[in-house]
Amino acid sequence: MELVTSIGLIAAFLTTVSSLPQVIKTIRLKETRDISFWMWAFLACGIILWFIYGILKNDLPIILANGISLFLVLIVLGLKIRYK
Repeated sequence: MELVTSIGLIAAFLTTVSSLPQVIKTIRLKETRDISFWMWAFLACGIILWFIYGILKNDLPIILANGISLFLVLIVLGLKIRYK
């Protein structure tokens, strides 16, 4: 594996895992009052664009990181809507 791809995969892992604590806390506490809907909505839009960019560039680290990140962000947004 190329060094550049390895760096990309490590970066993808770290940035994707960074949202896990919020997802776990939100699921556990069923509390979303302190979570900004619009911040997470804008983040989701940005991640969708990065995901599309990764597909167009055929860049595996970008596709993986943003596909998983989008899934996690959508969980938080769904819980935010559910637990207003």
